[in-house]
Amino acid sequence: MTHALIVIDVQNDFCPGGALATAGGDEIVAPINAMMDEFDAVILTQDWHPAGHSSFASAHKGKNPFDLIDMPYGPQVLWPDHCIQGTQGAAFHPDLRTDGDLILRKGFRSAIDSYSAFFENDHKTSTGLKGYLENRGITRLTMAGLATDFCVHYSAVDAARLGFDVTVRIDACRAIDMDGSLVTAEHAMRGAGVTLA
Repeated sequence: MTHALIVIDVQNDFCPGGALATAGGDEIVAPINAMMDEFDAVILTQDWHPAGHSSFASAHKGKNPFDLIDMPYGPQVLWPDHCIQGTQGAAFHPDLRTDGDLILRKGFRSAIDSYSAFFENDHKTSTGLKGYLENRGITRLTMAGLATDFCVHYSAVDAARLGFDVTVRIDACRAIDMDGSLVTAEHAMRGAGVTLA
């Protein structure tokens, strides 16, 4: 059974000093680097937004970061501008090993956000990751990265629903934890059959 490590969004903007920083986001880099050699494949995801992305509060007059709005695909948290294509903020943390098998960029469609490594936030538009994993015969996934309660959470739940055996290494993740979002995410992951290790 082939086992892949999915490293989610370990980018400058999600680390201390970044536009959408998670507390201690840089602390997971060394543990993730150390884990990489234990897996048959390593896939890194990268949030990759065009400027003026529809999930940015700055794209909505009178709205502030962390406001909630309704989009055609459902509720959307509005974020500070972050991980804009080609910027330093969108780059991987400088100490992160990026010698993996695949770098998957997501969130590049301006009208829809993408938390999950598998689907855009409409839960229909595929990123192509499922097909890639199936073509390589990968059935087990371990996930680590940023942020536990958003991109890690949605990726893990989608992977479990697609039939993968999924473990999230909580020690190698950090959360935004907005209004109890971490507890909600952990509950949803366990409910979907994800192992939290």
